[in-house]
Amino acid sequence: MKITQAERDAVYKTIFNRRDVRAEFKSDPIPDDVLKRILTAAHHAPSVGFMQPWDFVIVRSDQTKLKLKQGFTQANAEAEALFEGDRKEQYSTLKLEGILEAPIGICVTCDRTRSGPLVLGRTTNLDMDLYSSVCAVQNLWLAARAENIGVGWVSIIHDDVLHQTLGIPKHIVPIAYLCLGYVSQFYDQPDLERRDWLKRQNLDSLIHEEQWQAKL
Repeated sequence: MKITQAERDAVYKTIFNRRDVRAEFKSDPIPDDVLKRILTAAHHAPSVGFMQPWDFVIVRSDQTKLKLKQGFTQANAEAEALFEGDRKEQYSTLKLEGILEAPIGICVTCDRTRSGPLVLGRTTNLDMDLYSSVCAVQNLWLAARAENIGVGWVSIIHDDVLHQTLGIPKHIVPIAYLCLGYVSQFYDQPDLERRDWLKRQNLDSLIHEEQWQAKL
């Protein structure tokens, strides 16, 4: 199937306008058919050996969200303590999650036992299943953005909190806890760039031809 120019442009527009949403979530519910489309897109991510190691734990309960929020608060305090001076002060002003505000949370996981101990394509690098699950996260994120739904990745939370709160079996690896919801706005820039935490690096400085070139 050939992709038309309009379809191509829509893909690039979605990629360039994807944002990590934290503070802009609205309480409007996500219709079931829209959520199913988003999850279907995630399920069509590439996976090594076609093992499809992902599962999706959907969180709607305020009680569950509150437990996860408590887990974030603890981990965030630990993270803040690692910074010093102005950087620490700046860190304390950042909103880094929308657990309670987002109507839906989704935990994307990786079952490293799926398809058995020997998986085509994972014989040299055993972490390819983890990378495959991250591809599902990216598909989910882009599909959500195409639906005008914001997504925020809550990386500042310990895996044991996700295991205990969501009843995830011990052998399953949590890959990402994502907050999903309609938003009041999508900003033109990523939040951390907009708040002068870091700037986007120049692409040309990251491209190497044939061999790695040391940067001056």
